[in-house]
Amino acid sequence: MSFRHAALSACLTFALAGPALAPAALAQGPANPDPAAVKPGAYVIEPSHTRVVFSISHMGFTTWYGDFSGASGQLLLDPAHPDASRLDVAVPIAGVSTTNAKLDDELRSPDWLDAGRFPTAMFHSTHITMTGPSDAEVAGALTLHGVTRPVVLHAHFNGAGVNPLDHNYTTGFEVSGVVKRSEFGVVKYVPLVGDDTRLIISAAFEKAKG
Repeated sequence: MSFRHAALSACLTFALAGPALAPAALAQGPANPDPAAVKPGAYVIEPSHTRVVFSISHMGFTTWYGDFSGASGQLLLDPAHPDASRLDVAVPIAGVSTTNAKLDDELRSPDWLDAGRFPTAMFHSTHITMTGPSDAEVAGALTLHGVTRPVVLHAHFNGAGVNPLDHNYTTGFEVSGVVKRSEFGVVKYVPLVGDDTRLIISAAFEKAKG
């Protein structure tokens, strides 16, 4: 299904929903931004609406962007005791995309991320510290290119609620941070092409069934 057809289908679904989706709800969306209202329990990543975006400086002239698709993982969420929450995410390196097929192949090659030898990047949280009602610092271990190092990422809670299209209870977060790719052995063209790599993870989690 094309993006256009998917968008038309979504609009039709909303139109047929009638009173179940009042205009105010459509304008604001179904996600409740109050973190105290989130349901605790186990969640799994909803990969269709989760993006892992990266950016680095390209010789100081431009910022070069790309992303990874196909993320998977679990979130054990305890709003009453955030430090007891746990997050595990896996990202397939072969899913890298920069909208340039030649560059994508280069990034998968041994010169860069070496998807053949190291097919998966992983993040495992070790400690979560709340810095505000909807914000936290998430410390953990990032494994990339066969190297595991500690990192700290900033997480912002977007909201949670029942998705009116698939009826799954969903919670969403925006996660960001900066890592030095050279520390993970990805050193091609450093420092001509930036070492500091900014990560933005827009993550949707669905409540696990059962």
